[in-house]
Amino acid sequence: MLKGLYTAYTGMVNEQHRMDTLTNNLANSATVGFKKEGATSQSFKDVLAYKIKDNTEALRLGRKIGDMSMGVKIGENYTDYSEGPLKETENPYDLAIAGPGFFAIEFTNKAGVTSTKYTRDGNFTLTQEGALVTKDGDFVLDNRGEHIELNPLLSTEILENGGVYQDGRLVATIGITDFEDYNYLEHYGENLFQTVDGFQERNTDAQVISGYLEHSNVQVVKEMVDMINVSRAYETNQKVVQTYDSSLDIAVNQIGRLNG
Repeated sequence: MLKGLYTAYTGMVNEQHRMDTLTNNLANSATVGFKKEGATSQSFKDVLAYKIKDNTEALRLGRKIGDMSMGVKIGENYTDYSEGPLKETENPYDLAIAGPGFFAIEFTNKAGVTSTKYTRDGNFTLTQEGALVTKDGDFVLDNRGEHIELNPLLSTEILENGGVYQDGRLVATIGITDFEDYNYLEHYGENLFQTVDGFQERNTDAQVISGYLEHSNVQVVKEMVDMINVSRAYETNQKVVQTYDSSLDIAVNQIGRLNG
């Protein structure tokens, strides 16, 4: 009987995990370049056949069914890399990517250590010295992995191929990086990504659109509907726990007293 309590408990934990993911998506619905996340899970029956043959357990013996939770197994989160809507800003240094790929950024952490991060957030600006940087002051990299230095006194035109022109002269080319498998990318902050071991870059025919920003791909209405469904599923598991609690109360306090 008590296994039902643990099954309902795992269901509540899973729904809480889904709710955390949804609320994070909603919190970043206005974040430029943000890519929404989703949560995965597996039911007991989906895990059972694999687990009883799992030789990674100690002594290469499959785990016994009695040691397993009969509820939900929480899986990994995944990222939806679909493109968000483009909105015009009329600022030539605001850039959006039409197609697959990311801007390369020289990110500096609080300890002063620099590394390359990737983003779809093209909300860029020029410093007084003429360096193209993100809103947080990190350098935007060109197609050679170098800083982009411009003359802030001259007008700038950025073409779809990423070419940056001033006075009709090519000054730099915006670097666009794409990857063979996005499973080798992970979130770093709100709208940055970093690579993990095993990543491979690939060529991309994406275009750079000047004067536009790509907004979050979060659909607010859909996320809110999903939140309602998650809340109802959580309440259903709560009711299961309450039902088991009532049954145990009868079994312990009433049936036991009658037998006495």
